[in-house]
Amino acid sequence: MEMDRLMDDETIRRLNAINRQFYATVADEFDTTRGRAWAGWERLISYLSPLSFFGEGSGVRSKTISVLDVGCGNGRFGVFLREKFGVIYHGMDNSPSLLDHARVSLPDATFEERDIVENPPDSGAYDLVVLFGVLHHIPGAERRLALMRQLAERVNPGGLLIFAAWRFYEYPRFRDRITAWDSDLQVEAGDYLLDWRRGERALRYCHYVDDAEQAQLVAATGLKLVTQYRADGSTGDANLYTVMKNVNSSEQK
Repeated sequence: MEMDRLMDDETIRRLNAINRQFYATVADEFDTTRGRAWAGWERLISYLSPLSFFGEGSGVRSKTISVLDVGCGNGRFGVFLREKFGVIYHGMDNSPSLLDHARVSLPDATFEERDIVENPPDSGAYDLVVLFGVLHHIPGAERRLALMRQLAERVNPGGLLIFAAWRFYEYPRFRDRITAWDSDLQVEAGDYLLDWRRGERALRYCHYVDDAEQAQLVAATGLKLVTQYRADGSTGDANLYTVMKNVNSSEQK
């Protein structure tokens, strides 16, 4: 049932619990089927490369990029970065099983078990903050806006905040997976319950971010929009990427 009022804390807790159970159930299968880098990440290289240098003219030197990967899962974005840049990588996720897989792939990285719905990042400063495959799991419009503001606060001057919104509702094959909600669950417009069709059956809560909400999320950061593009999936456009930069006031113009 869709409501105009803000989502209450109990509904947020229940939706978050659905997804925690989902990843507890499918972690090994998810790791097996989510081992490769997203195609859209390759297009980020030109925006990430300037972060890996400092100085001017002949004094330019290579720099290690500090990275916060929020909802890192099995760490595959960290693996992608490590093959191209020197990075200090901090990954956080609420799934201990997926973090176990991540630690195997990135033994020198820092990993933190953290539920960002209940306890979003509140400290540290990074050259790059990313949110991939996560936004659709954040319950409540206000909670998503707050998360964008909180992530923007973690970005160093000159650094980047990059997030991807999964546009699943635009594809019949995902709409076919929509399952009915429990009658007493008060969800918002764009909230869906999708079934998982690999291995053991499981359900996950997913929110569809439309163009209007996308604009609100970008504005909430207070950062400069650098670019947006679609990539990934069998159709090459399943995710909408947004790249934003923490610039000073003169650069904003």
